[in-house]
Amino acid sequence: MRKILLLLGLLAAPAQAADAVHGEALYEGCQDCHSLDKNDVGPRHRGVFGRKAGSLGDYAYSDALKASGLTWNAQTLDAWLADPQKLVPGAKMFYHLGQAQDRADVIEFLRIKVQ
Repeated sequence: MRKILLLLGLLAAPAQAADAVHGEALYEGCQDCHSLDKNDVGPRHRGVFGRKAGSLGDYAYSDALKASGLTWNAQTLDAWLADPQKLVPGAKMFYHLGQAQDRADVIEFLRIKVQ
């Protein structure tokens, strides 16, 4: 019984808080294709929170992303960064972040630092 309670306690433990500073460092890897303020291989990221996916008029998105109906928030960005092709098959992006904490950190950076 004690082992079960210990296991339940570990499962219920809160995730580590998101770290925008670490997210900014991780974001450097995103800059092969993205920039905060100008479109490149990928669209610019400033103001991404709350923006409808595929909506920047000066970037050539895939038809799949334009038709996705997504709005970028913590949940949609997490799913996107985990596996963009699973979330939106046919999207241009294939890069992903496998670690949930890394995704949370990048999302926190985008949420508080680049709005």
